[in-house]
Amino acid sequence: MPHDYIPLHNRSKRDMSYTSSFVHKFLNQLQQRQQQHPTATRWDLPKYDATDEADQQVIISRSTPHAFQLGTGASIFTSTLIPAIVSARSEVVFVTCFWAPSKTLSAITDALVKLANHRRGLPNPHDIEPLTVRICFSSRSVFQKLLHPQSHDGYTYSPAEWQKKLVLPDPALLEEAGIRLQVKSLFFLPFSVMHPKFVIIDRQRAFIPSCNVSWEPWLEGCVEITGDAVTSLMSFYALTWEKHVDFRKPLPAIHSSRTSELQDQLLVVPSSAHHLVRPAASSAPLPTLVLPSSHHQNPQFRFLPWQQAAKPPATPLNVAMLELFEQARRSIYLQTPNLTCEPVIAALLDALKRGVHVTIVTGRNMMLLEQLVTAGTTTSWCIRSLVRRFKKLRTHAAHDLESGDPGLGHLRISYFQPRSAAKAAKRGGQARAVNDGQMQDPEEEEPVHSHLKLTIVDREFTVLGSGNMDRASWYTSQELGVLFHDAAFAESVREGVDLVLDQRLSLVFDSGE
Repeated sequence: MPHDYIPLHNRSKRDMSYTSSFVHKFLNQLQQRQQQHPTATRWDLPKYDATDEADQQVIISRSTPHAFQLGTGASIFTSTLIPAIVSARSEVVFVTCFWAPSKTLSAITDALVKLANHRRGLPNPHDIEPLTVRICFSSRSVFQKLLHPQSHDGYTYSPAEWQKKLVLPDPALLEEAGIRLQVKSLFFLPFSVMHPKFVIIDRQRAFIPSCNVSWEPWLEGCVEITGDAVTSLMSFYALTWEKHVDFRKPLPAIHSSRTSELQDQLLVVPSSAHHLVRPAASSAPLPTLVLPSSHHQNPQFRFLPWQQAAKPPATPLNVAMLELFEQARRSIYLQTPNLTCEPVIAALLDALKRGVHVTIVTGRNMMLLEQLVTAGTTTSWCIRSLVRRFKKLRTHAAHDLESGDPGLGHLRISYFQPRSAAKAAKRGGQARAVNDGQMQDPEEEEPVHSHLKLTIVDREFTVLGSGNMDRASWYTSQELGVLFHDAAFAESVREGVDLVLDQRLSLVFDSGE
């Protein structure tokens, strides 16, 4: 593969000694699977060679998580992501999947207009250092996707298209304010979207949300990090979106104007599910894996009933998730919008056979048409199949116990549902906000589905990012996951999620009842 990305501080193998045995097993598995099942083609974007030390350095990293936030997409953007964007000194890298008219898009445009006017109003505005804003997305409409150029160069929107097609500010206003906006899209037929979502501010801090620029009031999550992992994200960005640009040059030290007054003017969309977790400060950055998953045009469908499911592409994210499931010894917590990937279901059943407790939170009727098109099945059908197969395993449990094998693990499956006013009223006559115990504002958005992608294994490995446990994420879409190895961080994330999910779950199956 071409090595036109950022080398990570020239780390040697000795510098990676902090990594756990999991990392070494993961790298071995990644190398073996890439050699045994070479599925990469010239269309894969980006490509990663597990035997190449430079590519390993893109994956193996460290980070300091500063906050983990839950809420609707609009609340996360308006309370966290947009304030971070307007605070940037020199550069904003903003990558998302969907771009649609919404509260979120209106808030982004409004913030850019206010930022432009703020910069124009400063003394000597022509002496202000320019601010580069790179916006990247994959999907805007069905028509856009059908006619999209099938090239790694993608489609770059001209300033004349910004207002009409993308609902962005007047290019003349941005230019006068020294804001250099670039907008680009990538999409590959039949349905290979670029699904990652992340925001990088001045190449120093990064935010990895699960939400798109879209209208859906869904439950979302977002983690903020600093450290070497931000450079890994920049490398991933460069490989996908700007491979001809040299990002190795450090940004100049810029003393920007104060933006606190501007941030106070920004719109904030309240959410009934808003909750902020600040992990306990650690004396050292956490071992972190930045796990990309290249897009693939071939979905590898198996249309005949007797055909076995195709092996998923051996991407870093796919292999890491399967290795986590295989190594799990105590528990697996899985929260995903959809569950339609057979290798994931098989791995969960294998874990249950070993006595691992498995908890699943997913959606009942979320994006049904997309599930049928990309997977040929739905989450509810797959959940019924999982429960049926688990019950068959239970019929052999007595024999397994007599032979000395461990008993089956506990399986608990729930569907996410919005919290009803009646249920909320049980808590003292009125609904309450989960973030600070205050009375709930009737204008607050209530999430109707869960779009959070979260995996916690053995209460010490936490994976956040864009990857769902559906067939599209595992076989065709480009994805990005970030794995943190720290028990305290895993505990803080799980506690925050449990608090937000209170009275928002509908139990489907519990093997203990």
